[in-house]
Amino acid sequence: MKPLAYFCNLLQHYYSQYFYTQLEMEETIRTVYLGELRTQATHVRSGKTLITDAPVDNKGRGEAFSPTDLLATSLGSCMLTIMGIAAREHNFDIDNTTIKIWKIMASDPRRVGEVKIELTFPKKNYSEKEKKIIERSAYTCPVYLSLHQDLIKTMTFIF
Repeated sequence: MKPLAYFCNLLQHYYSQYFYTQLEMEETIRTVYLGELRTQATHVRSGKTLITDAPVDNKGRGEAFSPTDLLATSLGSCMLTIMGIAAREHNFDIDNTTIKIWKIMASDPRRVGEVKIELTFPKKNYSEKEKKIIERSAYTCPVYLSLHQDLIKTMTFIF
């Protein structure tokens, strides 16, 4: 084998081993299809599990969160977490803030077409600066930023 070909093969071997190892190390969630349109997802680090069911309007039982429900859940949890980080960094809190999310499905193709998000904050007399920090941080949530631009997102902040 010529030296260049040998080097390329060696490099490819180590490169593939490195990325295979990285994928193994970075596994976050393991999901198993249980049948009957139900899955069980396990958070690998903690061992916590959750079940999903297809919704009734899509041939399922609707006995648990649907995958698209988890999208809305992820959005709300992410927003609360990012706002909580921002509040902590600026020495105030948003404890007991609630988010209500309405997920509206669209068709052709079937997808989440719109989310309406209502954030209700406890009566703590937030300053205008704190309100701006809260609102700006909500829009920087990684889940929010990962959503497709065609998904309609309407947010209402109630202080």
